Amino acid sequence: MNIIIPIKQVPETSNVKMDPETGTMIRDGVESIINPLDLYAIEVGIQLKEEHGGKVTVITMGPPSASKALKEAIAMGCDDGILITDRKFAGADTWSTAYVLAEAIKEIGEYDLVLAGERATDGDTGQVGPNIAAYLDLTLGTYISKVEEVNKEKIVVERLLEEGYEKLELPLPSLLTVVKEISYPRLPTLRGKQRARKTELPSLTVKDMNVDESKLGLKGSPTRVVKIETPKVTRGGTIVSAKDDDQLEAAVDKLVEFLKSKEIV
Repeated sequence: MNIIIPIKQVPETSNVKMDPETGTMIRDGVESIINPLDLYAIEVGIQLKEEHGGKVTVITMGPPSASKALKEAIAMGCDDGILITDRKFAGADTWSTAYVLAEAIKEIGEYDLVLAGERATDGDTGQVGPNIAAYLDLTLGTYISKVEEVNKEKIVVERLLEEGYEKLELPLPSLLTVVKEISYPRLPTLRGKQRARKTELPSLTVKDMNVDESKLGLKGSPTRVVKIETPKVTRGGTIVSAKDDDQLEAAVDKLVEFLKSKEIV
């Protein structure tokens, strides 16, 4: 079974910053990690390879530094990684990103399954996986929480819904987006890290793919962020300090006055 897993590097949650001019995320100089939800897709892909044989290839679109994410995935147990990098991809929204990833998957060749995380923590849209399926004309299963059966022709999965679970039988090849419930991601091993260090990562640029350059990057993205606002604290509070008995009595008086003004007492 040949499996392809698109992954993404995202800033750590506490370090997310936006460019107010372009409406895009500032990534330069920010510590990045593999999108946490993609780790579950990686784990499922490795488990399926261990059970049924085959190969797991991870791909990512980003600057050269994104190769770090591919190396980490290989250290976990994936077989190969491909970096999709070109300045013309910069500023892409979910539609443009999915287009490029789909074209890259076409370049890779035959595959049985595409696995993706439910969403990315930086954008939180959950659109890229389904968009890739649309570009590749693949059967799509979203919010997959369990893989029950796999053979050469089909895959049987369980899908998480708000009111319970739904069982799906999908023909192969298909694309699945997975939720946390499906697995528990393993840690990279020492042997895996050694193999990842030695693994050569091929890269794909615009010249290597049959892409329409009008659909690339910020210019080719139909989505526009027109305004960014920082949430403001709408409620204020009064702190009354009471360091001795006299201040304590005054503080209690102020509290009683406040409660009376709100008609609480």
